[in-house]
Amino acid sequence: MEKILETLDLHIKKLRPELYSHLNASLTEKDIQRIEKQYDIQIPEDLIALYGWKNGQVSDCYDSFVNNSMLIPLEEALDIAQELTSMIGTDFEIENWWNENWLPIFHNGGGDYICYDLKGIFTGNKGQILEFWNRDNDRNVIADSLKDFLNQLNQYYENHSGEFDEFFTVESRKGFPKRFMAG
Repeated sequence: MEKILETLDLHIKKLRPELYSHLNASLTEKDIQRIEKQYDIQIPEDLIALYGWKNGQVSDCYDSFVNNSMLIPLEEALDIAQELTSMIGTDFEIENWWNENWLPIFHNGGGDYICYDLKGIFTGNKGQILEFWNRDNDRNVIADSLKDFLNQLNQYYENHSGEFDEFFTVESRKGFPKRFMAG
């Protein structure tokens, strides 16, 4: 994961210096421990690595980090997850409209999220990356892991460095997306 994040860091510095300047500083081990205690959660190692690299984007930066979505700071992601989880059974009556095991790590500003799946809902693969659409019941798994997803992003930068568009979508690798529906 460290090598993947080093490569990503170089790509963003080179190809998107303005976005890079709007990424928050990394979280320290002490920050992570405080957050884990505050939210009563054990944060997976790959997420610790991501947020140990950069803790999301500053709040007034609306540039897309990936798939027309922004990187959410960790505490904000956990707040969003708590809020959405509190809506299960009331606002969200359909099974897996939202799941308490999803952590939104990217958002498009319109209530849609790319989530880290702590339990592997639908496939049993813990750590998979899936899409949550607030108006549609598609819950597609778009990568086996955060590592795979960030590798896809690095591959995008390597293959499209001269034709970069900030609203890009990383290409799914073979077998993805795995399509699932809430309900």
